[in-house]
Amino acid sequence: MTDLIRVIFSIVTSAFVFIIFGNSIINRLKRLNIGQYIQQDGPPSHIVKQGTPTMGGIPIILISILSTVFFAKLTQHILICILSLLLFGAIGFVDDWIKIKRKENKGLTAKQKFLLQTISAFFISWLLYRTVDHTLYVPFFKTYLRTGIFYFLLTAFIIVATSNAVNLTDGLDGLAIVPISIAFGFYLIFSYVSGNKELAVFCGSIVGSGLGFLWYNTYPAELFMGDVGSLSLGAALATVSVITKQELLLLLIGGIFVIEAISVIVQVGYFKLSGGKRVFRMAPIHHHFEMKGLPEPKIIVRFWIVSVILAIIGIGALR
Repeated sequence: MTDLIRVIFSIVTSAFVFIIFGNSIINRLKRLNIGQYIQQDGPPSHIVKQGTPTMGGIPIILISILSTVFFAKLTQHILICILSLLLFGAIGFVDDWIKIKRKENKGLTAKQKFLLQTISAFFISWLLYRTVDHTLYVPFFKTYLRTGIFYFLLTAFIIVATSNAVNLTDGLDGLAIVPISIAFGFYLIFSYVSGNKELAVFCGSIVGSGLGFLWYNTYPAELFMGDVGSLSLGAALATVSVITKQELLLLLIGGIFVIEAISVIVQVGYFKLSGGKRVFRMAPIHHHFEMKGLPEPKIIVRFWIVSVILAIIGIGALR
């Protein structure tokens, strides 16, 4: 089996497995009463989403890993990528499970979640620090910066930041999974062209799982990924960016996630400094557009369009 065929099969297999078993997964989640609890101060239009099966990130992770194991050689970097999925998936699972047990949209506290993310990120960063060179590629300028021990801290920061940014983006039907799939698709192409065929297979497995999940997550969603999905996919994306030495380019390729995260930082910061005033009607920014009256599908598709444009620009920045 050629390398290209392995990559293609990883995408197709993951997608079709999810599509075929998706209804069974949704029905099982319903029987277990694993449904989404909506934030009380969120947009009023979200009330109808209450009870929609969640934790769809679990099959995304499992199908992606199984497809990777089947079609890729388990190199050191592939094992690290799988570990990042599992560690951050476990954090998201605990967070989701607490919400379900409490029957409210409050899981781990921000401090608890950040502590667990930081510990996991430092462990992954330590593994990567031993297997990649400690340089930072600067896109467009096409130059490298030597970072030394700072690279260890930078890698951990990238993993935690990306994980949280994807988590913040996951607020509308299909809003997060398409930019995630586009980003992994970008790194798939780069990995394959640069000779890292196994990493391309891993990226392909997630692209396929993402497409299969979108089959059920597209508006109106029948299934949500939950924190188990958003935290794990964000961490895995960051891990892939470090392995490919395209960490800074992730700021562009994952521009939607960056914008969503910045909108929250700006909102919270300005709220505290101004004594209660807001920049946006609601943060993250996709809720701001909702509160202005834009239909949810229009917001979603426009964010997808921006993701595609950013990916195209990113291709032009490759060395």
